[in-house]
Amino acid sequence: MITINWIIERLLVKPTEGSLTDVVITADWRCNGSQDQYTGTCYGSASFAPPTEAFTPYPDLTEQQVLGWCFSNGVDQTAIEANVSAQIENQINPPVIAPPLPWLPPVVVAPPAPVIEAPVA
Repeated sequence: MITINWIIERLLVKPTEGSLTDVVITADWRCNGSQDQYTGTCYGSASFAPPTEAFTPYPDLTEQQVLGWCFSNGVDQTAIEANVSAQIENQINPPVIAPPLPWLPPVVVAPPAPVIEAPVA
């Protein structure tokens, strides 16, 4: 099963916007996915208009709140998660492979030589 994790990596703020301070105008986000040893990722940015209603002071923001803003401002959560999942699925079951050329003899890998320890005197 693929595990998906969204994170906010950076916020850009305007120090002042009207009477408000530290107003978030851009959030850089990343969506990571993993299954066993396979991983996938997508990243991007979302920009926001200055707030016209409720304002949350910068120190009180939560990652979930900012992710909600991203999803409300054009970040297609379903499409991004599908892309990350497809990256992982393509690693597990590659849609294109490069097998050895059929007219060349197979490469034989010699087994490792046995290690013989010298007697200790």
